[in-house]
Amino acid sequence: MSEHNAMQRAILRFPRAAAVAYVAIVLLSVAGAWSAIADIVHRRADVAATVDILERLEGRRPSPRDIGGGADTVPAGSPLLEGPTVTVAGASLLQRVAGAVTKVGGTILSSQVELQGLQSKAGFVGVIANCELDQPALQKLLYDLEAGMPFLFIDQLVVQAPVESSTNQEGRMHILLAVSGQWQGEK
Repeated sequence: MSEHNAMQRAILRFPRAAAVAYVAIVLLSVAGAWSAIADIVHRRADVAATVDILERLEGRRPSPRDIGGGADTVPAGSPLLEGPTVTVAGASLLQRVAGAVTKVGGTILSSQVELQGLQSKAGFVGVIANCELDQPALQKLLYDLEAGMPFLFIDQLVVQAPVESSTNQEGRMHILLAVSGQWQGEK
């Protein structure tokens, strides 16, 4: 009990020091509690982010940019040309190229499907298209062909400056475009 009596005498002798010590102990306790709570909240946020990534990787939930239709979204569809035969796959490739050209305001003058080309052994089908379109539309056309599905490759691109004639509308370029895509083969 002598220690307890000594502490009481010190508190009675220095009341301000006792009050400062009390406030310091309370502040340290509050700071420790605040730090512990902040650490728990931070760890919960980390766990939630990890669960979100895991769900997206497992395919249970789409990513936020897929929902918003952001610029980095993956186009829908098969990466390979579809069709039960190579002829049908060539026709779908021709339809895809013609659709891309008309979408940017161009005109197909002639086209040819290459089923027996250089890359046909590796399962590739090619299309050669002669078309006319405006100069600003060329970049949109190339982007549409290379960024969409199925995966297409520009094998050859020959661009001729606009020539005025009775068949060519003013300001339109003449383009020779060779495009290929891989056929998935017979099912």
